[in-house]
Amino acid sequence: MPDLGGWRRERLPEPPDEAYFTLAPDWVCEILSPSTRELDLEGKRPAYAREGVGHLWLADPSARTLEAFALGDGGWTSAGAVQEDEPVSLPPFEAVAFPLGALWP
Repeated sequence: MPDLGGWRRERLPEPPDEAYFTLAPDWVCEILSPSTRELDLEGKRPAYAREGVGHLWLADPSARTLEAFALGDGGWTSAGAVQEDEPVSLPPFEAVAFPLGALWP
């Protein structure tokens, strides 16, 4: 289960009637913390790839970084990274930029 997830409207035009999703998200974001870092990097990344999640973001509040990955035939490939207060314009949200610093307190 990701910290954040999103679906393209073409794949999920309306939320399900159930209290859970059976359709894998198109995008997920994991917020890395000391207690979950290993699970997020070693456990969840392969599971997201297996389920066909197209985009993965890893946000690290302590390092003030955001890394983006795209799923391809060979697995995850880097789609870019930003740090501190740089503008975020990463797949699949290239059209709407925001300063990374807006995520940190």
